[in-house]
Formats: sequence, structure tokens, C-alpha cells
Amino acid sequence: MASNGNAQRGGFGVGVVVGLLVGLVLALAVALYVTKAPIPFMDKVPQRTAEQDAAEVEKNRHWDPNAPLHGKNPAKSGPTPAAPARVDSTAAAQDAVASAVANAAAGAAAATSAPARAASAAAASASAKPGADAFVYFVQVGAYASSDDAEQQRAKLAMGGLKARITEREQSGRLMYRVRLGPFETRDDAERMRDQTTVSGYGEAALVRVPR
Repeated sequence: MASNGNAQRGGFGVGVVVGLLVGLVLALAVALYVTKAPIPFMDKVPQRTAEQDAAEVEKNRHWDPNAPLHGKNPAKSGPTPAAPARVDSTAAAQDAVASAVANAAAGAAAATSAPARAASAAAASASAKPGADAFVYFVQVGAYASSDDAEQQRAKLAMGGLKARITEREQSGRLMYRVRLGPFETRDDAERMRDQTTVSGYGEAALVRVPR
């Protein structure tokens, strides 16, 4: 019985050793296969040369992370413009006030002299016209001793579309109220108005000439 137990223990130990040896052999075979077989995803990447590595280093040296923000035509950096010289603000303000005062004075002088120049030019042109009439003309439609009568005559003329004026003048010690149409620039215009008032029944009208 003792010999059978020793034999079983010896067979078990031999089996363990043999199993270990077989496992080592299998592991060695797998290791050799793995080292000789190509590695997936690794052998497919092309090997880089030294020139490519140098070009990549040179490219990264001048790489600008903000280059996409500059657009297709990045602005060239130029020299920073020099800061303008500081101007005395008090002197500038005084010059501005003086210039504004001078411009206002010139404008006022031009506005004042413009009407005078226009009047003198009109007088010169009137006197320069050949045969210019030196008189203006009125059509007197009546002269009354009473202002009420003069107002009635002016009202009649107004109803007919004629605008008359009443002027006062002392004549032979009496105050007379004259009803007149005008003034008219030419004698012909005044005569036509006189004939019109006579035909319209406003009474006898007289032509009055007054120096300009």
C-alpha cells in the first residue's frame, strides 16, 4: 500500500513538471510568432525620413496659431507711427475762438453791405436805361372834403377789385381827402387805368404825376 502511494505522488510530480515544460514551450513559440508577424496598424504607417523631420521642425518654428484669424491676406505689420506732438490746448482754443469771431464779423459786414449794394445797383441800372421815366403815376378817382365820402369811394373801388389809397392834403385852407390808385411805373399803364375807371362809372378820374 505504501509503495502504491509513493508511485502516485511521483507520477503527479512528473505530470506537473511535464505540464510546465509544455507551457513554456508553447509560450516561447507564441513569443517567436508575435515578434516575426507584422503588428496591426503599426506597419501600415510609413516611416519618416530625417529630411521630413527637419522640415517639420522648421515649419513648427514659424507656426502662428492666430494665422486663420488674419484671413487670406494678412496685414503686413509696419512700423508704428510716431505719436503726434502734443499741442497746447489753451493756445488751440484761443485760435479757434479768434477764427470764429473773425468769420462772424465778416459775415455781418457782408450781410449789412448787401442791401446797400443792391439798392445802388438798382438805382444805377434805372438811371442807365435810355429814356427812363423820372416820374411815377397815380389815378385820382376823387377828392372829398369829408373822410366819409372818401371811404365810400374807396369801398366802391374795392368791390370792383381795385385797391385804392386815401391821402390827405390841405388845399385853399381846407383839408381834402384824395382817393388814388397806383402807383404805376409808366404813363401808359396809368392812362389805361384811368380809362377803365371812367368807363366803369366811378366818376371822372385824373392822371397825377409824382417825381420819383
